[in-house]
Amino acid sequence: MTNQRRQLIDEMIVLECQAGSTEAFEVLITRWQERLWRHAFRLTGREEAAWDVIQETWLAITQGIVRLQDATVFRRWAYTIVSRKAASWQRSRGRLERIEPLDADGNVLSQRKDASKRSPASNATALLREALEYLPSDRQVLLSLRHLEGFDVHEIAGILGIPEGTVKSRLHHAREELRHIVERIDR
Repeated sequence: MTNQRRQLIDEMIVLECQAGSTEAFEVLITRWQERLWRHAFRLTGREEAAWDVIQETWLAITQGIVRLQDATVFRRWAYTIVSRKAASWQRSRGRLERIEPLDADGNVLSQRKDASKRSPASNATALLREALEYLPSDRQVLLSLRHLEGFDVHEIAGILGIPEGTVKSRLHHAREELRHIVERIDR
């Protein structure tokens, strides 16, 4: 399914939610739960915290979806809510925790596989994932929003509440830092 088609389906679901359809809201949750949870996990670094953030996020979405004036911005709006709820969680705990990396399927990487048993392509992927572990959480979040979730600079700025120029600069520095880490690991 193309991104454009997914976007249109999401817009129709959001409009049905705004009209009061509980079935549409269940579909919306099914379509977005995993992606939003991964974002919450990247921001909090803890599985249980990510679930708490997602629960608060869905509550906020339920209460605010009728006021969402443009169904086309649901994706950005939902990620913004997750970001704000995760920031609130971090502030309430008074700490920033190291983010545990996720694999391509969104599962927590808890054990590394023996590199000698991997294909060259999976070795490159594993090397990149390992390098990502060494990045600070804010850089991991930026890179995941841009390259895993497909948001553009303008959308990321809105989600994180920072200027577009700051997003561009931080993305540049995150990519550079990631490149240096990969070079050190790959030696």
